[in-house]
This record gives sequence, structure tokens and C-alpha cells, in this order.
Amino acid sequence: MYENLLPIGSVVLLRGAKTKLMIMGRILSNDAMEEIYDYVGCIYPLGMTGEDNNYFFNRDDIEKVFFVGFQDEEELNFRSEVLAELGELEIKDGEIVPKE
Repeated sequence: MYENLLPIGSVVLLRGAKTKLMIMGRILSNDAMEEIYDYVGCIYPLGMTGEDNNYFFNRDDIEKVFFVGFQDEEELNFRSEVLAELGELEIKDGEIVPKE
């Protein structure tokens, strides 16, 4: 389910947006909502300028990929050994865990 996520450092444009985002995290939730997102990004090329400028989104929100982030053996192994093994997830006690 998650094995095809873009690597960290990828630069994307979301549907309806004018500003590009750089992916800086995968499979997480923000503190305000009990929802799991595929990605968190920051404004490209500014980078992380504070927590108020973290943008949570899902792969379906991406309109265009401008750049695919760095992929070495470690990233490829992470995607095939960790991300590919994740099934359905939920938030329990503030943590992202596999659904039982």
C-alpha cells in the first residue's frame, strides 16, 4: 500500500496550488487531527521555516512531480522491506499503529 511513496526530497505541485512543495516526511499525522497522511512537505525552495508551514497531504493530492528525491540502496530497501509491509494503519493513543 505504501511501497510506491515518493522519497524524501521530491518536489511536487498539489492540485489547485501555485507553490511547489518538497516532501520532508512520509506516513504521519499532524497534532490537530487524527488523520494519517502520506506526506508532509515544506514550501520549495524556502524549506522548513517553522511548524506553521508544514503541509500535510496524500498522494492523490499531487498534480505534478517536478523532481524525485534521492534514491540509494537504503531508500530502496526501506521501501521494499518497511513500507511495502505496512497494511492498514490507525492512530491509537497518539501513535500510528497497524489496524488490528
